Amino acid sequence: MGKVYLVGAGPGDPDLITIKALKCIREADIILYDRLVNKCLLEEAKPDATLIYCGKLPNNHTMKQEAINALLVQCGKQDKVITRLKGGDPFVFGRGAEEAEALVENGIPFEIVPGITSGIAAPAYAGIPVTHREYGNSFAVITGHGVKGKPADINWEGLAKGVDTLVVYMGVGNLSYICQSLLNNGKSADTPIALVHWGTKAEQRTVTGTLSTIVEVVKEKKIENPSMIIIGEVVKVREKIAWFKEDNFVESKWFLEEESV
Repeated sequence: MGKVYLVGAGPGDPDLITIKALKCIREADIILYDRLVNKCLLEEAKPDATLIYCGKLPNNHTMKQEAINALLVQCGKQDKVITRLKGGDPFVFGRGAEEAEALVENGIPFEIVPGITSGIAAPAYAGIPVTHREYGNSFAVITGHGVKGKPADINWEGLAKGVDTLVVYMGVGNLSYICQSLLNNGKSADTPIALVHWGTKAEQRTVTGTLSTIVEVVKEKKIENPSMIIIGEVVKVREKIAWFKEDNFVESKWFLEEESV
C-alpha cells in the first residue's frame, strides 16, 4: 500500500508553495490536481509521473467529489506515492477533510500538507491586511455559496455585528445577496469592500467600493471568479500600502470622496 499526501499548492504565485509541498510534487508517482493549481508546479513532477486533472468550474465539475474520493482510494491502494494537489490550503474550503475521511475509511495512510490560503494571500497582495490594530481585531472566512452554488446558510447577523473583517471565498455569483444580507443585519452601507481577482498571480486585478456600490463596480469592471471578497475597514489600508503592481491599478480615493460629501 502506498501513501497519499493532501497538499496545499498555495494561492497562485508558484513561489508561495511550501518546501514540503514541493517535495511531495517531486516524489509523487501520481498527482491529482485541481483547477486553481499553478500549472508550472506540475513541471516539478517526475518525467514518468501520472498527472490527473480533477478541476471544478462553477456549475461544471470535471470530476464530482465522490469520484475524486474513489480515485484517491483506488490510487492509494497501490504501492505508490500519491499527491493530491489542491489550490490554497486543503482544509480551507478545499474539501480536504472529506478526502481524508475516505482514506481513513479504507485504511490508507495519508498526511496533510498545509498551504497558504487565498483568503490571506490575495488581500495581502492587494495591500489589504485582514487584521489591523486600528481597523480590525477579528476576521472570519466564509463561503460565498452552498450546495449547487446557492447562497450558504450563514449567521449573517452574527457576522455583521460581531466580526470586523469578512473574507469571502467563491462569492462573486452571490455578491448581491451577500451585500444585501449584511445590510439587512445592520452593516453600514458605507462599509468598504474589495474584490481581488486572480490574487497573487500576474493577472491580479483589484476593485474597491462599498456595500452599496460594489455590485455595480464589479459589473462595470467585469470581475469574475476566481476572486476573493474582503469586507471591512481594513480595505482602506490599501490606499497606503498597495505594493503589488497591477497593470490596471489606479489609486482610488472613493472613501475620501464619500467622507467629503
